[in-house]
This record gives sequence, C-alpha cells and structure tokens, in this order.
Amino acid sequence: MANEDKALGELMSVLFLSRDIAHKEHLNTDSYAVHMALDGFYRNIIDLADSLAEAYQGKEGKHIGDIPSYANPMKGAILITMKKMLAEVDTKRVRVCPDDSTIQNILDEIVALFYSTIYKLTFLK
Repeated sequence: MANEDKALGELMSVLFLSRDIAHKEHLNTDSYAVHMALDGFYRNIIDLADSLAEAYQGKEGKHIGDIPSYANPMKGAILITMKKMLAEVDTKRVRVCPDDSTIQNILDEIVALFYSTIYKLTFLK
C-alpha cells in the first residue's frame, strides 16, 4: 500500500497544481470562452480531488500522508498545459487502486473534466 499512498499523493499534487494554473489563467485571459472554460475546471477539480482522497482514505482506513508541492514545470499555452496535466493524471492513476472500480470511477470523472475543458479550449472561441 505504501506505493499506492505515494502515487495518490503525487496525483493529488498534479490535481492541485492544475487547479492553480487554471485559476491563474482564468484571471489573466482576454477570452470570455477561455475564462468560462477554466472557471468550470478550477471550481470542479478540487471537489473531485476531495472525493478521490476521501474515498481512498475510507477504503484504506488511513490518511493518505504526504502530498508533495509541485511547481509548474509546464510552460506554454493553457491548452498545451491542460493536455500535459491530463497525461500526468493518466500516468499516475494506474498506480492508485487499479482494481477498485469506485476509485477508478472518480478518476474517470477527473479525466472527463480534463477532456471537457480541453474541448472547450479547443473549439469554443
């Protein structure tokens, strides 16, 4: 379980960072469509991250432990950054309770939020 705890901590860090990046870009864009797409993302990602952490802790009967703080290594346009963050989520999710459908369902919701935001950033101008 120690590896799953570490993987979840790393995944939570990515989710927290994605929220910070989206919120900052939300406040600095000149595009109403980008502003609104990112508003939906940063408001929802933390609720989903909370659901993930709470479900995991309930399943395992313990706190998740350390959640490292990540700096933003992903420079560039917000669309590119969101795609990179999604790739990080996909990479890390396979190490968090891969056989637990409840945990994976919450992770599916997180991925769906990324997909929806990427769609809005790509097509809604």
